[in-house]
Amino acid sequence: MDACECVLTKLDVREFESTNVPAEVKLKVLEAARATGSGMNVQAWRFILVQGRERLKKLAQNSTHTGQWVEHANFAVIILTNPKGGFHIIDASRATQDMQLAAWNYGVVSCVFTGFNLEALRKDFSIPKELAPSIIIGFGYPAERISGKKKNRKPLTELVYLDQYGKTLDAKEL
Repeated sequence: MDACECVLTKLDVREFESTNVPAEVKLKVLEAARATGSGMNVQAWRFILVQGRERLKKLAQNSTHTGQWVEHANFAVIILTNPKGGFHIIDASRATQDMQLAAWNYGVVSCVFTGFNLEALRKDFSIPKELAPSIIIGFGYPAERISGKKKNRKPLTELVYLDQYGKTLDAKEL
């Protein structure tokens, strides 16, 4: 899939069908995370691949109400970062976006959540004290066909200014 098409058509989805995502696709998603750029090339993130009904159920139980849908995902990734690192949130976000786009390239949808019981998550997934979960992403095939759906986004003319704030973007001036 073309990179721009991938960005423009990727939606956040929390309902998945039961079809397993092949190992090769999971590895491509993780490879996208590994290849993501990071602040000063520190590559300080670490990733926990969560799969299997019982482990996904445990992950859902460790979430606040915002992440309970992850129980029905095919797999999930917990992104760990060191909060002492200056770029840790940006780096986690970049890896998240790359994983989601790589997955969507193979028709695998995803969604993120950040609400969780930290101590329960640490205990259940053996997360060391020096690292903290930043973002959790659930992946799977969509329960309903979503290809071709249009995103509900504001037009560029409401979001982008030319040369200074308040000067509306006019494509003819580019």
